[in-house]
Amino acid sequence: MSEQFNFFENKDLPSVPPVELPLLELEKQIIYPNLPLVVVIPPGKNSDMINDILKSKEKLLVAALKKLNSDNPSEPEYYNFGVAAVVTKLMNFPDESYRIIIQGKQRVKIIKINDSTKYKKAKVIPVQEINTEGPDVEALYRSLQNAFIELISETPAIPQELKLVIKEISKPSNLADFISMHLNMPISERQNILEMLDVRQRLKYILEKVINELDVAKMATKIRRDVESKAEDSRREYYLREQLKAIKKELGEGDELSKEIEELEQKAKSVKLSEEARKACEKEIDRLKMMTPASAEYTVARTYLDWILELPWETYTEDKTNIRNAKKILDNDHYNLTDIKERILELIAVKTLKPDVKSPIICFVGPPGVGKTSLGQSIARALGRKFVRFSLGGIRDEAEIRGHRRTYVGALPGRIIQGIRRAESSNPLFMLDEIDKLGTDFRGDPASALLEVLDPEQNVNFRDHYLDLSFDLSNVLFIMTANTTSTIPPALLDRMEILELPGYTTTEKIEIAKRHLAPRQLHENGLDKHAVSFNISAFETIIDQYTHEAGVRNLERKIAQVCRKIAKRIATRKPSRSKSLEVDGKLVNKELGPSRQVHEKKMSEPTVGVATGMAWTPQGGEILLVEVLQHPGKGELILTGQLGEVMKESAMAAMAILKANKKIQSESENPFEHTDYHIHVPAGAIPKDGPSAGITLLTALYSKIIDKPVRDDLAMTGEITLTGRVLPVGGIENKILAAKRAGIRNIILPKDNQADIKHISRQKKQDLKFYYVDHVHRVLKLAIA
Repeated sequence: MSEQFNFFENKDLPSVPPVELPLLELEKQIIYPNLPLVVVIPPGKNSDMINDILKSKEKLLVAALKKLNSDNPSEPEYYNFGVAAVVTKLMNFPDESYRIIIQGKQRVKIIKINDSTKYKKAKVIPVQEINTEGPDVEALYRSLQNAFIELISETPAIPQELKLVIKEISKPSNLADFISMHLNMPISERQNILEMLDVRQRLKYILEKVINELDVAKMATKIRRDVESKAEDSRREYYLREQLKAIKKELGEGDELSKEIEELEQKAKSVKLSEEARKACEKEIDRLKMMTPASAEYTVARTYLDWILELPWETYTEDKTNIRNAKKILDNDHYNLTDIKERILELIAVKTLKPDVKSPIICFVGPPGVGKTSLGQSIARALGRKFVRFSLGGIRDEAEIRGHRRTYVGALPGRIIQGIRRAESSNPLFMLDEIDKLGTDFRGDPASALLEVLDPEQNVNFRDHYLDLSFDLSNVLFIMTANTTSTIPPALLDRMEILELPGYTTTEKIEIAKRHLAPRQLHENGLDKHAVSFNISAFETIIDQYTHEAGVRNLERKIAQVCRKIAKRIATRKPSRSKSLEVDGKLVNKELGPSRQVHEKKMSEPTVGVATGMAWTPQGGEILLVEVLQHPGKGELILTGQLGEVMKESAMAAMAILKANKKIQSESENPFEHTDYHIHVPAGAIPKDGPSAGITLLTALYSKIIDKPVRDDLAMTGEITLTGRVLPVGGIENKILAAKRAGIRNIILPKDNQADIKHISRQKKQDLKFYYVDHVHRVLKLAIA
């Protein structure tokens, strides 16, 4: 039997035929030539083979198990290369298992597996290594030796004694195999090294692995030293501070940190807190006691405590329930607005009868400059509550409402909690301005976050992300402002009580200017109200010639401009006992110069193909003239004036109604077949849309087709259907105010909008005549002169 293995010492390996060796399979181990390996043999497994080998002292094949065959687990797969080895020692254990120590001898290639005998055997042939010598091999050998010695120094887990062993290995291939045994690699990668017969390639491959391991080890060493250094600094600082405490105690001096924590504890006991807030406060104070002031966590905890202790958890202002006094305040601050004032007085009355009633969520909707924000301040004064204002315009981050979590650097509570803190009261009047201009992006949806804030069923336990504590917002009176409800999400709009503030008439603007705007601007510009005064003609001139708005913001600007010019005139002349100055329309024209406002006025006379419509905009109501021109063509409808899709569809519907009208067909031969109709709405730079211009488009087209003019003293609004019905529209109050400003006194409205007119004040309807229609036949009969 020993003659079979002479080929292991034979240098002429390729001429040696295959030999059969007993097969010892390893699942998670690899053995290399000239290296020992301890193998654990379970009870009863491979016992016959081991006994035969020990008796005959023959060699065996050690091969790694590649994977089990999923179709037949009894037929495993092996790698193509293994190692011929000898058993050097056997050790028995009480559980009938045993361990053997085997010594690798030679790389071999597996030709065939034979499992027909009592234990598996394999036919193998030895393989010859190449590129075992040469300058480049020697250089790689030395580089690998030095690199691994350095890795041993950097890695505590590798025994330092291996440095001596490495220096004793003189053969490059043996060095490569030895080092690979001590590197952390998967079994497949170790097998790959076993199959590398090119020694130069093997050295280079393992050198790269060692260098990578060395880089990781150096980084780990650096991290460990940094951590140890910081820990040492912390221990040193703690030790010194404890010494300082002891010294101060001996000298009778107080510890600043102890004083600060003691003050926090006293404040936590004296401030009214909810039970949840008190527990959180006590827990945070206990954490502070364990920290050093120099740590970043200390600052975070200290800021958090400040927010908890400075919030008015159970601090309330007492509501004023004197309805007469509240009415007096509202009347002094704002002219007219009867419905709004009545709703606030109702709220005060209910508060008088039931103090614990939940506050309503009110939303003021109206054009800019009608006094929505100032009205909120007046309501706060009437109720005796603190006033907090927060503009929502352009807000896109949900955290602005709910706050940031404390894990973020620079985290703060949301604007709601910040406002409550500024108010120093748990029941302020909180005004959320410009709610229709909320945005949304990847950071969240603020409108959705407001649902919890504004819902009376949820805001009792509002949880800010920063505080992570329940705060009761049910006593806060939330008032929203918006220019339009169309951009407010339906779920949010559903939680609000909408109160509309339409634009003002000229008479109302004059009263507001006389009572509020002029006295305020005289005072702000240093003018004596007894020396300078405005008469009604001055206000009328400014309103008619220099402003065009639903509110009074530009009116106040123009009054301020006149006041500044008068102030300049007074300041540049010598003091004299001149008579008081009365500002009239002529003086306004002189100081403000030519009017730059271009208003859409009513037609000067009845015109064929031109009808007057009424439109609603976020700035108030407007009138618009719809013009129709006909010219030879192919029966097409041309639309210009930057009309929206809905308005274009209204024009198409109007044309369809007229084409279907048999009376028109009989009066004029083929009025559509060879004629194009061009509809234009002036102010082409301004986008226009909506269905309310339907009857206006129809009237203008009909007028042009039959060549009869439309009344110049008539304006109209209403949606049309293909069957000729007239449907109701919105923004009625603003629209009739626009018509009144333009000098129009006759207005056509849908019959279903008749109820809206009843809610409009008598002053705004004065000198106006309304016609209510439900079909286009009635519209055309009224409109055609």
